[in-house]
Amino acid sequence: MPMFSFQQDLTQYLLSRGLIDEILPTTPDIADKWQQIAEAYLPDGIREFALYPTAALGWMMYIGMAIAKYWDEDWELYNKVDNLYLYLRDRIDYDHMDEYILQKVLLLSEDDQKFWLEVVGECASRTNNKLMHLGIQPGSKEAFLAFVDALQQLYVMGAAVELNALGYRMIKG
Repeated sequence: MPMFSFQQDLTQYLLSRGLIDEILPTTPDIADKWQQIAEAYLPDGIREFALYPTAALGWMMYIGMAIAKYWDEDWELYNKVDNLYLYLRDRIDYDHMDEYILQKVLLLSEDDQKFWLEVVGECASRTNNKLMHLGIQPGSKEAFLAFVDALQQLYVMGAAVELNALGYRMIKG
């Protein structure tokens, strides 16, 4: 269970929207990429968080969605990429990574892009609100750990919504 309970709030919200099932689809391949992605993302994410907290959080959900799409599309190829976060960011730039993922990775229609902008924005906003109400001293080790935990949950949820959209379902036996 996550240290700061971001997962519960995100799960409830995404379940209420019908975007995930009660049992989240996941793969060891996607989970195993988290550490490398996080280490590469943190310098950008921390820098952006001060002025654009929902973007810094939401981008990680988009990254999770992209990694799930890559896993479904051709994991043998994409798994060979040195760092998938840097690969995604360097296709365009950090500020436009959301648009790049929606348009060029997920290949979504304009209406679907608007839908996911709203969903990811809401997830990022909810997570930021929880972060702000934890009563943690900004800049502290605990604040850093909470930020990393929030990013990880957004990555997991991004992968889960994309796997769900691709038709992967986890059902109780």
